[in-house]
Amino acid sequence: MTKKLNAFILAAGLGERLRPITNHIPKPLLPIIGKPLIEGIVEKFSLISSGKIGINLHYKADMLGDWVKNSTFSERIELFYEDPILGTGGALKNAERFLSDGHFLVHNSDIISDIDFSLLIETHLSEGNIATLAMHDCPRYNNVVLDERGYVIDVENPGTSMPNPETSGRKAAYTGIAVYSPEILRFLPEGVSHATFAWLAAAKAGYKVKAMDFTGCYWNDIGTPQAYASSIIHALKTDGETVYIHPLIEVCPDIEIDGYVVIEKGCIFNELVSLRNCIVLEGSKPKGGKYSNCIIGPDFEIKLNETEMLGVSEDNGLILIGTGGSDRKYYRQRIEHRTQKTDTVVIAKYSQSDSDFHRQIEYTRFFKRYGVPVPEIIGIDEDNLCIIFEDLGDLSLYSWLKCRRSEKDIEKMYQRVLDILVSIHTIPMNRLNECPLLQERVFDYKHFRWETDYFIERFMKLVRGITIENLPELNEELHRLAQKVDSYPKTVVHRDFQSQNIMITRDIPRLIDYQGARIGPPAYDIVSILWDPYFRLDGTMRERLLKYYIDKMADRLYENNFLESLLLCRIQRHMQALGAYGFLSIVKGKKYFLKHIPEGLRLLKEDSKLFMKEYPVLLRLIEML
Repeated sequence: MTKKLNAFILAAGLGERLRPITNHIPKPLLPIIGKPLIEGIVEKFSLISSGKIGINLHYKADMLGDWVKNSTFSERIELFYEDPILGTGGALKNAERFLSDGHFLVHNSDIISDIDFSLLIETHLSEGNIATLAMHDCPRYNNVVLDERGYVIDVENPGTSMPNPETSGRKAAYTGIAVYSPEILRFLPEGVSHATFAWLAAAKAGYKVKAMDFTGCYWNDIGTPQAYASSIIHALKTDGETVYIHPLIEVCPDIEIDGYVVIEKGCIFNELVSLRNCIVLEGSKPKGGKYSNCIIGPDFEIKLNETEMLGVSEDNGLILIGTGGSDRKYYRQRIEHRTQKTDTVVIAKYSQSDSDFHRQIEYTRFFKRYGVPVPEIIGIDEDNLCIIFEDLGDLSLYSWLKCRRSEKDIEKMYQRVLDILVSIHTIPMNRLNECPLLQERVFDYKHFRWETDYFIERFMKLVRGITIENLPELNEELHRLAQKVDSYPKTVVHRDFQSQNIMITRDIPRLIDYQGARIGPPAYDIVSILWDPYFRLDGTMRERLLKYYIDKMADRLYENNFLESLLLCRIQRHMQALGAYGFLSIVKGKKYFLKHIPEGLRLLKEDSKLFMKEYPVLLRLIEML
C-alpha cells in the first residue's frame, strides 16, 4: 500500500449526453449493480493507498455531498466546489493546497476500468515522471501524439478527445486516469484550463510526460446511455451473473425477466411487467407491459441497441452469451423471415479437441426421444463444429430465484425441475444401445476417485494452500468412499443437474449442458439440485421435494438403498463442486466462482459430520477448512 499518495476525482461535469438520466442523478452517483460509480473508484484507490481523496463538485453538488457524508470514507474526503466549472486542469489548480504535498492520482468520475493503479504508480515513481498517463489504443479517441519511447510530444485538439486525421505518427487515447508529481501544478494557470495544456508545457520545459499503455484492459467512458448500459452488462458478466435485483426490492412475484436485468433500489412494481435486457433505475414505477433493451427511469424510457449493449463477436454480428464454466462459445443469432417475423437461435461453437460435439448431437436426439425437455437441434455444421439450437432464452433457474418469490411458487418450480430428473432417471437401461456414446460412459469408481483427487488438488491445495500430511490414510478412506458410491444401482444421470443448467422459458423449465451425462447413481443428481451451493433451499422444503421425487420414482427405487446412497453422494458432490470452483476461479481466471465457495463449504462441513466413524481422516481435514 502506498500510504502517502493522495487522489483527486473529477466529478463536477453536467453529464449532458446522459440526459434524461442525469436530470435525476449526477454521473458520479450512477449505480453499477447497486454501487455508485464514484464509490467503486474510491474503494479501488483505498486498496492501494490510505491517502486523502479530493473531489470537485458543481452539478447536483448537494447529492454528491450527501453521499460523502454517508460514506465510510467521509473522514478522508475533502470537497472542492466550483462555479463555474474549471475544467480538468483548473480543478487541480483550484485544489493546489490539497495536492502540493506529494504525488497524486487523478481519476475521472465517469470512467470504469480494471486498470492497475499500483502498476501505474510504481512506473511513475521509478521513472521520475512529472506525469504518467494511463493510455489505450482507441482510434476514434487517439489524439495524444507520442515519440518512440512513449513520451508525449503533442495533443491534437487539446481539451477534447478529437484526433486529427491529417497528422500521422504514433497516437493513443487518454483514459482519464493519471499519476502526477506536484510540480505539474506550476504549469496550470488560475481559472479554467485543461490538463492537456499542462502536459505540453511541462514536456516543452524538459519534464517527462509518459504514456503508459493499458490496451487490453477493460475501460469505458460512461458518457452516453449506451455506454452506461454496456458497463452494467460488463459488470454483471464479470460477476458471473445475468440478473441483479437490489435486496430491498419487493418485486411482484409474477414479474417476467429474461436476458440481463438490473433493478436498483427504490423501484416499485404494482403491475405485471416483462423485462428483457433492461436497467431499471431508482425511483422507477414501470407500467404494466413488455420492456426490452432499455433503461427505465422515474419519467423516461431510453431505447438501446441490443448488439451494442450486450457486445458483438468480431466476425458476423453474433451476440456472445453465457456465463458458465465451459470454454465452449455460445452465440445468439437473429433470423429474419419474409413475413418480417424475427426469431433467434443459439449457435454452440466447439473446438477441434472438444469431444462433446458429437456427444451433444447424439445425446440431444436420444433425450428428445424419451421426453427429456432439451432444446431442438435446428442445424449442424460439421466442418466448423457448430450446432444450431432452439433458443431457450437467458433466464436460468439460478437467475429466476433472484426475483423474490413465494415459497409456494419456488416449490412448484422445483417440482417441475424434478419432473425433468424423473424423465432422465426412468429412461430404460435396455434402450441405451440407441445411444452408444452414452452407453459407454459409466460414472464408476475411477470417476469418483477422480472427483475427490480434484477436490484435494484444486481446492485443498490450490485455494486453501493446505498440504496433506497423512495422504495414505486419506487415500484409503477416499478409496472406500468411491467403492461404496460405485456399488449402488445406476441409471442415466445428468451429472451436473444444478440451477444454472436449468433454463426457464415461459415459466417452463428446460435442460441444458447435458453432454456430460453418464450412467451413475441417481442420488448424485438429486444432491446436485436440492443441495445446490448456488441457492440454499429451506430444509423443510428440501425434505418435501425429496419425498416428491421418491414418490415419482416409487416403482424404480429401493427407498432405503437410495437414501443411503444419498448421504454418500452428498459428500462426493460437495467435494466435486468445491474442486470445480477452485479450478474455474484460479486456473481459468473466472473469479466469480469464488463467491460460491462459502455455501459449498458449509454443505460439506454439515454433511461430513454424519460420517465421523467411517471417515475420520477426511472429517478432520474438512474441519480444517
